[in-house]
Amino acid sequence: MFDVLLSLSISFTITFLAIPVIINVAEMKKLFDVPDARKIHQVAITPLGGIGIFAGFVFGCLLTINFKYSSEFQYFIAATMVIFFLGLKDDILVISPIKKFIGQVLAAFLIIYYGRIQIRSMHGFFGIHELPEMFSLLISYFSVIVIINSFNLIDGVDGLAGTLGLMSSALFGIYFLSKGMAPYYTLAFSLFGSLLAFLIFNFQPAKIFMGDTGSLLIGVINAILALKFIDPGNGPEFSTPMVSSPAIGFTILMIPLLDTLRVFAIRIFKRRSPFSPDRNHIHHLLLDRGLSHRTITLLLVAINVSMVVFVYMARSLGCTILILSVIALFFAFIGVAYYSRPHDPLAWAPDLQDNNEKVKESKLVTFIRDSMLEQKN
Repeated sequence: MFDVLLSLSISFTITFLAIPVIINVAEMKKLFDVPDARKIHQVAITPLGGIGIFAGFVFGCLLTINFKYSSEFQYFIAATMVIFFLGLKDDILVISPIKKFIGQVLAAFLIIYYGRIQIRSMHGFFGIHELPEMFSLLISYFSVIVIINSFNLIDGVDGLAGTLGLMSSALFGIYFLSKGMAPYYTLAFSLFGSLLAFLIFNFQPAKIFMGDTGSLLIGVINAILALKFIDPGNGPEFSTPMVSSPAIGFTILMIPLLDTLRVFAIRIFKRRSPFSPDRNHIHHLLLDRGLSHRTITLLLVAINVSMVVFVYMARSLGCTILILSVIALFFAFIGVAYYSRPHDPLAWAPDLQDNNEKVKESKLVTFIRDSMLEQKN
């Protein structure tokens, strides 16, 4: 328990002290995320909060994890550093999706090959148990990359990605703590402490964004925790997997995962790149209904936690029934949010709202032009 308090307090303190410094430096160097017709925020805000999250997380891990007995964690830290620099470059200079994808594959390689964690069994999902090595690797790489991108894509309103990351790291951390897996609960609570400090500055109205640096970092850490939760290993030193662990792990990450897979499918169906921007995310649908950033964040996290409790209590039903139930309930919610949204162009795009009529008119023209170009394509 002392390790939990130490890692949490170190990561929280460092991030809390770092964020104001980052904000001041960003103001001096003019490193801002400037609003445009697609973005929701109305003022220029720095997207470099991920630097503070990373600093707190890394110090929390390095000062509390015993790498002598947990040698795989040096590769996990290496994977987070790859993702950190990838995200930092994208926040400052912007990089192409293919370069970002290559960096994510490298991080997944470090986690799976050197970190020696992968999904070796589906635990009865559609009757599938042990997986052949090739399928095991394919599913593991796919899972890591999708989880990394899911937190990146859900980061659309103030506090949402950070609060979902806070929830998932807490749940994984509590599980590993109950099983006595010290390095993994230290990893989880180091992220928890950093996000807790960051959210003080990120809840609406946000003073700073986490950017790709932060959202990709949350994704890669949750990928490590999720894979270890689903398949803890085969040796006597490892914990026995929880019943229906794939369903529980999937549900812990359900909001970012299912929303990302849904949006990717829509983009591919429209013959567009799955990484191309749009306004189809779940938080956009809720913004269209007039909900505030804070309300959206609390609502989605409450739904996510409720579903985790439901799946945990019903874990004896098996992975197949539970995962299909979670997917069905998620898409039922999406259907309600989609068909109940207003049809007024300005209401459909809250980022066009502005008290200045000239600014509003200009943004509306830009919005209509972009929509017509998208339909032509």
